[in-house]
Amino acid sequence: MTSFSQRQADRLYHELLAPQETQDIRAQVRALAEKAVAPHAATIANGDERTDGFPRQVFDDLAAAGVYRIPFPAEVGGTGLQHPATATAAAIEELAYCSSSVAAVFDVHCILAGNALNQGTDAQRQRWLRKVTDGSVVGAFATTEPDASSDLSPQAVQTVAARTDSGWVLNGRKRWISNSPVAGFVVTLARTGERLSMFIVDTSLPGVKVGLADRKMGNRGQLTADVHFTDVRLSDDDLLGGVEGQGLRHALSTLTYGRIGIAAAGVGLAQAAFDHTVEHLSTRRAFGKPVAANQHWQFLLADRATEIENARTLYTKAALRLDAGNPFPEPEAAMAKLYATRLSVDMARDAVQAFGGLGFARELGADDRPCPVEAIYRDSKIGEIYEGTNEIQKWVIARQIFGRDITG
Repeated sequence: MTSFSQRQADRLYHELLAPQETQDIRAQVRALAEKAVAPHAATIANGDERTDGFPRQVFDDLAAAGVYRIPFPAEVGGTGLQHPATATAAAIEELAYCSSSVAAVFDVHCILAGNALNQGTDAQRQRWLRKVTDGSVVGAFATTEPDASSDLSPQAVQTVAARTDSGWVLNGRKRWISNSPVAGFVVTLARTGERLSMFIVDTSLPGVKVGLADRKMGNRGQLTADVHFTDVRLSDDDLLGGVEGQGLRHALSTLTYGRIGIAAAGVGLAQAAFDHTVEHLSTRRAFGKPVAANQHWQFLLADRATEIENARTLYTKAALRLDAGNPFPEPEAAMAKLYATRLSVDMARDAVQAFGGLGFARELGADDRPCPVEAIYRDSKIGEIYEGTNEIQKWVIARQIFGRDITG
């Protein structure tokens, strides 16, 4: 991984938006990521979900350094920042620069599961959020089902919580649930009558079963699996916020925050690919001169540098709006997610092309030297798919332009 002193962003990007506390968090997480994440990044990126499993050592090292406290208020064990979402996004970018999988684990643990819990009752927040902030438990968030992903209407969601004399009985199946193979709890969206509600489900309860981890093209350290609920008995204390029928609002506000996190991860991946490409083109020689002397690469990297600047500004602006009290900071959140994740794929593809044969190889047979950009290419694609596909983001933006009466 490119060393701290060689970060191109430090020369090209001038921070005029993020508060000083965010800049301080960025510097702290960058130093920690280089020490605790970067040495394990290649192993995580090239691992097998079912045999290598969850990157527990990295997760625990981040917990010990207090990284999971960044998004949360002091009363639940958090850092208590004035602009927590903005700092969280910067932290995710720095983690993604070293490992997309680790950034995704952080995102699910804190932004999805943690932010959902932060909308709970005081008792729920004290019981569960303190465990999230200190990393003593891993959190998961479950909305997606085999036939319900982008469509989270009550008609589409087939996981059902039925009211009983003593509480609730939960039945259903969730799909693609990140962190679930190691999670201590899963914040779960379920249909309750004609509406949707969210429940905090302890994974040790009878009737909760997590399937085998999926084997994926990229983000192999971000374990995903099915979660099955069979007659899982819950109490009213497990109903998020203590109010029935608020599940869709809880889910949508959490996923909007999640889009900002995924945008930040996209910027981190794009920046890493960019930095590797600049270094390679500057040192690789062909026809008696550095490859970077060719105008094609000069103009392409000039475009990418501009796009990375724009993407970072977009996610920062969306996070600042969230911190200002707007739970649905659109269209910036959708724009940031769409723009940054598309950019990460484009920049990763350019990096592979710039590296040539080395860019296509996982390891060189001659000396087992790993390629620095092959994993970024594999990891980047998921950003265009999860937390709302990029097609959905375009629809969200279009609604801001034309209105719901026209777009639906």
